[in-house]
Amino acid sequence: MNRIAVINVVGLTKGLIGEHMPNVSKFAEQGHVSSFPPAFPAVTCTAQSAYLTGTSVEHHGIVANGWYDREAAEVKFWKQSNHLVHGEKIWERLREKFPEATCAKMFWWYNMYSSADFAATPRPLYPADGRKFFDIHTQPMGMREEMKADLGDFPFPAFWGPAAGIDSSRWIAESAKWIERKQQPTLNLVYLPHLDYCLQKFGPDAPEVVPELQAIDLVVGELLEFFQKQDVETLLLSEYGISKVNRAVHLNREFRKRGWIQVKDELGRETLDCGGCRVFAVADHQVAHVYINDPAIHSEVNEMLENCEGVEEVRVPSEMWQTGIATERAGDLIAIAEQDAWFTYYFWEEDTLAPDYARCVDIHRKPGYDPAELFIDPGISLPKLKIAAYLMKKKLGMRGLLDVIPLDASLVKGSHGRDKVPESEQPVFISRGSNLIKSAEDVAQAIVEAICD
Repeated sequence: MNRIAVINVVGLTKGLIGEHMPNVSKFAEQGHVSSFPPAFPAVTCTAQSAYLTGTSVEHHGIVANGWYDREAAEVKFWKQSNHLVHGEKIWERLREKFPEATCAKMFWWYNMYSSADFAATPRPLYPADGRKFFDIHTQPMGMREEMKADLGDFPFPAFWGPAAGIDSSRWIAESAKWIERKQQPTLNLVYLPHLDYCLQKFGPDAPEVVPELQAIDLVVGELLEFFQKQDVETLLLSEYGISKVNRAVHLNREFRKRGWIQVKDELGRETLDCGGCRVFAVADHQVAHVYINDPAIHSEVNEMLENCEGVEEVRVPSEMWQTGIATERAGDLIAIAEQDAWFTYYFWEEDTLAPDYARCVDIHRKPGYDPAELFIDPGISLPKLKIAAYLMKKKLGMRGLLDVIPLDASLVKGSHGRDKVPESEQPVFISRGSNLIKSAEDVAQAIVEAICD
């Protein structure tokens, strides 16, 4: 039985492996590089679920990073319970063959309450008075304070938001080293999200990406050297590539023009009343799940989507997947954007009526993914002063609104989610062996084989 570390470098593609990533390039030259069509949708939660179960969406059920819960009549994004992922996980398969095998999940998603032996994941604290404290959740629970004592607090602002950057990936890399020193797991799963931020902000060809490539390459290089010294074989992996985009598609606004959307006035702001809408879209990058509450307009909605500018294709979940968990969670229709377009969740027609959370980093309240959270509104004249004032209020125990996120979707220059992409935008799998990865589902078997060889 070999010990393996799987380093998930989000956004990595063959085209990015070059002079700006010498450590990754050297590793690739010494091994074998496979690029393969991404999972569908090509988003984090779906891709990782395919990698860790070896099954398709039809079986594991993760249809996106979030979806509409029809029974609760709520959109739920970025949930963390591993119980949401159906099917046997690779560490469970390993234990059948090697009862002594252990697994560490370091910041891979759906990390809470899994059967993995060791886990760490972002998890803020929300006291009843409305405050928010950045923190992590670990398994075993007692590992949390021990890890923070050794590594310092997890740099949460660097994990997502306008300040997202290399510090979070560097901390996660250090946590992977920490668990190796403490527990020597058979399988160490390491999630490094850094490239995702700059590629979405600037686009894959932007000059601003170069120093970010160099930054993550240094972190990966240090991890490769560390694991080599520990006699741990390393696999490099990514989830998807990033497409250059230059236009946003606002499906909910299109639905609203036709009188299909219901909004609620909440203290002078509009919120989306999903359960009361005849139809609405849950946007997730270049894919949108379209939920039709009124079957009478199904054909109209389908026709509208097929003729909507920026929509390349409309798929029917019940035709892609058998009746089961995936079709229960998915929209009645799934819209896929054209290569240079992406979907917003926006439903308001006037920015003055946008809900207060629209201008905040608020990944759980928004009924869709919002990459604008990577930016600070350029219309704010002194953003650092505004942020400092907010932090002072927070420190004094006062409530405040950190409303610095722009409502300008044109700022976003990169996106993902489509499965029909050119090879230059496909994810990669890099190993010392000659694994031939043809699909996202093949990754699980490749990892198992690397351990068992």
